[in-house]
Formats: sequence, structure tokens, C-alpha cells
Amino acid sequence: MIGTRDKQLSPAELLANAEALRTSGGRLQFAYAWAPTGTSPEVRYVSAIPNQQEFQMWAVAGQRELPSLTPVLPLLGWYEREMMDLQGLTFVGHPEPYPLVLRPDDSTHINGNGLNGGGPTNGRPHLPDIDAADVQHLPFGPIRADVLESAEFTFLYVGEHIIHYHPRLFFKHRGMEARFEGTDPQHGAIIAERVSAVGSLAHSLAYCEAVERAAGCEIPQRAKALRVLFAELERLYNHLHYLGHLCHTTTLKVGEAQGKLLEETAKQLNARLTGSRFLRGVLTPGGLRRDLDPGKWLGNALENLREEFVAYADRLEASESHLDRLITTGILPERVAFDQGATGPIERASGLDRDLRRDHPYAGYAGLPLTVTALKEGDAYARERVRMAEVEASFVLCQRILLLLEPGPVHADCRPAPLAEGLGWAEGPRGSTFYAVHIGADGRLARVKIKSPSFSNWRAFPFTVHDSNMMDYAINEASFGLTMAGCDR
Repeated sequence: MIGTRDKQLSPAELLANAEALRTSGGRLQFAYAWAPTGTSPEVRYVSAIPNQQEFQMWAVAGQRELPSLTPVLPLLGWYEREMMDLQGLTFVGHPEPYPLVLRPDDSTHINGNGLNGGGPTNGRPHLPDIDAADVQHLPFGPIRADVLESAEFTFLYVGEHIIHYHPRLFFKHRGMEARFEGTDPQHGAIIAERVSAVGSLAHSLAYCEAVERAAGCEIPQRAKALRVLFAELERLYNHLHYLGHLCHTTTLKVGEAQGKLLEETAKQLNARLTGSRFLRGVLTPGGLRRDLDPGKWLGNALENLREEFVAYADRLEASESHLDRLITTGILPERVAFDQGATGPIERASGLDRDLRRDHPYAGYAGLPLTVTALKEGDAYARERVRMAEVEASFVLCQRILLLLEPGPVHADCRPAPLAEGLGWAEGPRGSTFYAVHIGADGRLARVKIKSPSFSNWRAFPFTVHDSNMMDYAINEASFGLTMAGCDR
């Protein structure tokens, strides 16, 4: 696969390689299955190796039963369960061998890639056995108040103390990966933009990068630079919304209003520049759909927004009632963050200094002055501060791009050959986004695998809820900045 260093393994070699990866400090990014021949499955594992820009990919072909790697690499737990649900594979020794995506009435699932998935035997939450009269059992959802997406959360608690927490997601699983299949690669970016609205640009960028690597095409420098600009504009409005929403959960109403006003200002800049508040319709494999001229107005507008943000951040830092609710809330230890696959601001707030923009440069990020902030505390306050630092860094990157932007073409011919494949990635506002793209013999998309950041961070989130306080739950969840659409896909 273009973008990875490939390695063919037998099932018997998997565990030894997983142990070696863990010992080396490497980290598995995601895993998926597909059927190159239409019937025979192939499972692929994509990992990052310390001090290497190129990702490593393991492939195990022709096996429907494999040893589970979850006991060695815990973040694989959800990926293996997803493959069991949707592709009908079996992972022997999996510590949680019950359905993740499917429901009790989903007796059979066809994923569109030629592999049949078996239906679940039990779709209910698997909770610990607790024989104590004072333990309360609270199932909350899937329909929740306000405009929150569907999810069911089960709490076991005594008084205000949460003993155990179990999220049950995927009520809105839309089969987005299957939707790509049979589509012209040039049109796939339109689908990618609709996986998760607040990550439209990151998804589209990772998809386009995958197609471009499969085609072996080089996009023009101006297109690379503008892609960075758009990606940082997406980061700005997402983080500003996050700060406002976090204030909502700590009941700092003025802070909520100010944060969401800044978010709205950022979205209006997006609309003026591209015609879309969510930055849709600008990327395509090969570069951009059309040239866009930021002019001097954007630099001036961003500087005004930056000044307003700095004043806003200073006021948040001086609001003791807000900080009191964040400090020591929802602590995610560094080891847990690493093992469970936390990504983006979540992992960086827990001491993991990782960022795809710096460690695996793409688009026009190579050579740019990127500041990556990592903190050790791992609590809600650290997660807020990491995002504040990223907002400042995004303003710097945007101004740098505007200063250095040169005229030139913004599109190159980019059409992958039949049977080509490629891996693309982007560091979105919530973390790492990956797309693995496989082209069929007819030149159309045969398989597209999406790894989105919320899928990873939802896996890690429950570890911060166990042994916490009911009154802090909403604050803790808001501090993760999770989305259901990005997780459920």
C-alpha cells in the first residue's frame, strides 16, 4: 500500500509482532478487513513506528479466524469487535467477544465488500455483577435532551459516586464505508465530507491524500498551502465551539456565549472564503476544486479574531468557578491513553507528544513552524489548555500561509490505476483521521476504511468515568469533545 511499509504475516506470527511493536514503543493506529477477491478476507493492521515518518502495515490473508491482539494492544478491542460484527471474522481470545455495532434484531449484515457478518447473540451492555442493595442502576438514553446524538449510557453508582460506566453507541451507524464502494474515486471526497460535519475538511483531506498516494500524483504547491489553511480554519472553529460548550457544562454562561460568538465569527470567515461554513466543496483528489484568493481581508480578520480570543482565554483563566470544575476532573493517565488509543488533544493532554502534522507531514505542513503542546495532568483542565494552545498555533500557521502563498495551479490530474491502493491521514481538531483506499479492477472504489478520532477517544473515555462523580460527568464528557457521527460512521 502506498504510504506504508508492507509486511505479510501468517496468523502464527501476529502475536510476536504485536509484542515487538509494544516493546519498541510503536503504536497500532487501526485495523480493518476487506476481500480483494470478493470472498477471501484479508486483515490489515496499520501502525506507527518511533522516529519513522512512514507507517507500517501488516497483512494477514485468507483467514476467517485469527488470534486476538487485544490482550497485547488494548486499543484493538473495538476494531476486532467491529470486524466480528461487520465481516463475520473470529478473533480467538478476545476479552470482550460481544457485539459493538449491531443490535439484537440485526441477524445478518452485508458490508458491501463481499463478506457476510454474523448477527450478535447479545446486544445489551455487559456489566459487572454487583450484589449490593445500595448500588443504583441508571440506563440513560438513547434519546437524550437538547440536540444530542443518540447513545445509551449505563451508570452503576452509589449516591453520587460512579462505580462503573458503560456507553452503548452505534445507534446511528450509517454504513458510510460501504457507501463509497462502486463510486468514482474523484467523487469520493463528497462522501468523505459527510461522515462527520464538524470534521468535513479533515475527512476529505485524508481521503484525497489516500487517492493521491494510490495514483502517485503530486499536487501543486499552492494547493498544498491552501489545504493547510483550510485545515487550521477548521481547527479554529471547532476549538472555539469546544471552549463555549465546556463553559456551558460548568454553568459559566457568559463564557459560553462569548465562546460560541467567536465560533460563529470563525464560521462566517469560512463561508466568505469558500462558500461553506463547514469548508465543504473545496478539496478533490489532485488538489482543489477551484482556486481561492484569501486576499488581505482574511489576514486582518484573523488578527482581529485572535485578539478577541486572547482576551477571552484570559477571562476563562481568571474564572475560578470554571477552573474549579475542571481541575482533577476526568483524569486520563498517560499509560491508559496510550493503551486505549486516545488521540489528538486528548492524548496530548495526558502526556503523549504526538501529532500527525509534525510526525508524519502531509499537505503543506512539512517545514512549517508548528508548535505542539503536550501536558501531563490528563484532566479536563489540561484538555482545555491544550486546545487553547492549539488555537494560538493555528492563528500563527494561518498567517504564515497567507504570507508565503504564491500564485500557481491548484489541481493536477490524479486518477489511480485499477487495483491501486493508498493510505491518507490528517490531524483533525479531534485527532488522527485515516483513510485506506482500495481501487477495484474497474477503476472504481472497492473498499474504503475510515478511522476517525472519536472512534478512538470514545474507547478511552470510560476509563475517566469509573470511580468519578455524577456531578462531574457532563463536564468530563464535554472536555473530550466527542461526536457520535464520527464514531458511528
